[in-house]
Amino acid sequence: MLTLLGIAVVIIGFVLRFNPLLVVVVAGIVTGIAGNLPFDRILTIFGEAFIKNRYLSLFILTLPVIGLLERNGLKEQAQELIGKIKAATTGRVLILYLFIREIAAAIGLTALGGHAQMVRPLIAPMAEAAAENKHGELPEDTRNKIKAFAASADNVGVFFGEDIFIAFGAVLLMKGFFEQNGIILEPLHIALWGIPTAIAAFIIHGVRLYLLDRKIAREVEQSASSHGKAKEGAAL
Repeated sequence: MLTLLGIAVVIIGFVLRFNPLLVVVVAGIVTGIAGNLPFDRILTIFGEAFIKNRYLSLFILTLPVIGLLERNGLKEQAQELIGKIKAATTGRVLILYLFIREIAAAIGLTALGGHAQMVRPLIAPMAEAAAENKHGELPEDTRNKIKAFAASADNVGVFFGEDIFIAFGAVLLMKGFFEQNGIILEPLHIALWGIPTAIAAFIIHGVRLYLLDRKIAREVEQSASSHGKAKEGAAL
C-alpha cells in the first residue's frame, strides 16, 4: 500500500499547482523508495522511460510552428482562397473536412488533422470566410458557433473513422476484452462492424453541418434587425 504514496504526491502537487514535471518526478521517486527500489534503479527507470517516449515530445513543436505560420498570414491566405470559391458555404467546407478526416482516420492517418494543426489555423478561418462571402460581417456569437462546428467535424471524423482501422488501439482492446470472455473475434471483424457506425455518424453530423448554413443566415438576419431597431431607437 505504501507504493500508493506516489498518487497522493500527484494529487497534492496538482492541488497546490506546483510544476507538473516536478510533481511527476517526485511522485516517481516516492513510489520507487516505497517499493524498496535502490535509488540508482529508480534513475535507470526514468532514463529508460525517457528514451522510449522521447518522440512524444515532438508534439510540442506543433504550437510554435503553427504560431509562426499564423503570424506570416496563414489564416489570411486560407480566407482569401475560400473567398475565391463562390459555391463554398460554411456547411459544405465542414462536410468536406469531415469526410476527409473520417476517411484518413479509417486508413490509420489519424495525425492528418487536429485542432491545433488544422482546425484553428485553416478549417475554422475558411468556414468563417465562406459565411462572410454570403452574409457579410458576422456576429461574434455566430463566429464562435462556426469555430465550435469546425472542431466538432474534426472530433466526429477521427473518433468514428479510427475504429475502422484494424491496428487502432481501441480495436485491439475490444479484441482482448472479448477473448477474456470466451468470444474469439478477429480485429478485421471488429473493424468491419465499425463501418456502419462511421457511415451513420457522417450522415447525422453531415446533416447538422448542412443545416448550419440556415442557422447562420437566420442569426445574421436577426443581428441586422436588432441593430436596425437600435439605430431607430437612438434616432428617436
